[in-house]
Amino acid sequence: MAQPNGEKTQHMKGVQKTGLLIWFRLARVYNHQLRKSADHLKKWHLSVSQFDVLAQIGSKEGLTQKQLADRLFVTQGNITQLLDKMAAQGLIAKTKEGRCNYLFLTPKGRELYLEVVPKQEQFQSEQFDALTDDEKHQLLKLLRKLDRQK
Repeated sequence: MAQPNGEKTQHMKGVQKTGLLIWFRLARVYNHQLRKSADHLKKWHLSVSQFDVLAQIGSKEGLTQKQLADRLFVTQGNITQLLDKMAAQGLIAKTKEGRCNYLFLTPKGRELYLEVVPKQEQFQSEQFDALTDDEKHQLLKLLRKLDRQK
């Protein structure tokens, strides 16, 4: 039996409201977790962005600045100041070949990487301890599905 127009409209409004509530909840959880990460990283005097750079370069030394920007979903221009600051702190070194900057950790940067990355990974993992293993897998599967949507 066909739904009267009013019922169909109400159903669509309910679906839209649910989608909007999901978006708000995702944003809220993301922002909350980002703040908690920032607080955790203060122990090492790192911002979340600096940690991301440290982790990316540490896992694949010799990345170009463009490759790093692509991995972090930012433009090369956006990352230049961050890299300059980290180089001034003695954490990374840039090697210029032609038009490319290749990025490496300094000994000080490598030491920090080895100290902070495992602790931050453990911290991040613990943020999902409220979920069962099955719920974690289900959430990951659902987020992948959304991420692959065009």
